[in-house]
Amino acid sequence: MNFFKKLRESISSKAEAVTNKFKEGLQKTTSAFAEKMDDLLRRHKKIDEAFYEELEEVLISADVGVSTVMELIDDLRAEVKKQKLEDAGQLKPILSEKLVALLKGEGAQTDLRMSPDGLTVILFVGVNGVGKTTTIGKLAHRLKSEGKSVLMAAGDTFRAGAIEQLEVWGQRVGVDVIKQQAGSDPAAVIYDAVQAAKQRKVDVLLCDTAGRLQNKTNLMEELNKIYRVIGREVPGAPHEVLLVVDATTGQNALSQAKLFGEKTGVTGLVLSKLDGTAKGGIAIAIRHELNIPVKFVGLGEKVDDLQPFDAEQFVHALFAGLVTEEDVQDAG
Repeated sequence: MNFFKKLRESISSKAEAVTNKFKEGLQKTTSAFAEKMDDLLRRHKKIDEAFYEELEEVLISADVGVSTVMELIDDLRAEVKKQKLEDAGQLKPILSEKLVALLKGEGAQTDLRMSPDGLTVILFVGVNGVGKTTTIGKLAHRLKSEGKSVLMAAGDTFRAGAIEQLEVWGQRVGVDVIKQQAGSDPAAVIYDAVQAAKQRKVDVLLCDTAGRLQNKTNLMEELNKIYRVIGREVPGAPHEVLLVVDATTGQNALSQAKLFGEKTGVTGLVLSKLDGTAKGGIAIAIRHELNIPVKFVGLGEKVDDLQPFDAEQFVHALFAGLVTEEDVQDAG
């Protein structure tokens, strides 16, 4: 009995730590959103047209995205009519349920896709300055702490200091980096890294690539070359193509995700710097409008501040005291 009690306590403690991580990391978004929602619900006791219009404004100001907000408001109207609701306060759990549903989407895998046998290759793409290299270092740390052997490939051979930056992360988390000289062919670096990963029988290879603008054709062609090299050497790879976007750029992050999604076969998103924005609703917009799952979020500067994305925890943190934990659990 004592063993199971300790196990339950341990699981509960870890779950609470994750919840707190989200709450702390989303403090800017939470305080801004909760303050506006609280003000809205205090001033509007009844659900009327003025209430819907202001709710629309609150959601759009949190960067939830115009088309997503319109759909959400339509859903809420239908639910209010169906349940014959009149009190605005009754909408809180319903709104949380709708947001969780939007974030979960349909059929998309939120866990990392890992090779069932042999090497898993994960490719990272995105524009410069979004925190791509930092994200790779943090994911290497996370995977290593889960008992996996990891190797990193310095495929960004163009940006000054990119190779050195990845090496610093490698030293910090105790993971080797495969590299060549600055200016080398990125596909050749990735080829070398794949061979090294095979020889060393590592579990996961994390590949950095040059920050590229979505409209630069030659850089996109270079990325396709990297794809071909990986696919030829490891059938079925890359197992994930993770697009890193900076959450603080709001709607610009959404437009980047759209263009990269069309051109590079993105399988998942990492929202970096989510702790630095008061507009965390961008996670909802990207998830809903592009049907690409958010797999990780960056919630701080520490090595363990890259967290797997959890829709319920996100909504719970977003609403803070406005919606109870039971409401969010019911929504899941």
